[in-house]
Amino acid sequence: MSQEIIHVYLMPGMAASPLIFENIKLPKAQFELHYLEWFLPSTNETLIHYAEKMAQHIKHDNAVLLGVSFGGVLVQEMCKYLTLRKLIIVSSVKSKNELPKRMHIAKSTKAYKLLPTGLASRIDLLAKYAYGDKVKKRLNLYKMYLSVSDRTYLDWAIDKMLNWNQIECKFAITHIHGDNDSVFPIKNINNCITIKNGTHAMIINKYKWFNENLPRIILEN
Repeated sequence: MSQEIIHVYLMPGMAASPLIFENIKLPKAQFELHYLEWFLPSTNETLIHYAEKMAQHIKHDNAVLLGVSFGGVLVQEMCKYLTLRKLIIVSSVKSKNELPKRMHIAKSTKAYKLLPTGLASRIDLLAKYAYGDKVKKRLNLYKMYLSVSDRTYLDWAIDKMLNWNQIECKFAITHIHGDNDSVFPIKNINNCITIKNGTHAMIINKYKWFNENLPRIILEN
């Protein structure tokens, strides 16, 4: 009798490519990985409507849905339209109360609307003229993993992240978070599996931990 295959759908973070999951390897005899990708939102599209459209890409019942960062917010909206085996978020938040103070300030002052999101489409130019090894390394990482540099998308995504109003997730959720996350500091996060020295990009640089532990986490009741 063949073993049931568990379908695992992976949603990358804001503007990120599925390449962030390139080192995530689960036993093929038991798991099949599927990679979701961002598409451009329509004019004035709500996060709820966008999530409904993205949910249509989930082709299996009782699948596992894992989202990173803003992708973790999106999968929480997507699960309202799906029957899932498990919902997992990584380096993300479960409610607006877990957002850091600076994001609440940016929301209330609308300062985020002044962000130079148009520069994202000029990563090549920025990398060419960047000074310092750390800056160049970071820009090259952005270049490698950024899949959507469209300014309209970035403005939309930042707005939806900062204005997400969920107070409590009404679905069972497994939250994996790094204790060195500079985007969503651990001090604001409740009820999570904590990864020591995990940064916001730990899905990339802590992939060995995920490969070792995700099968067990998925199979847990």
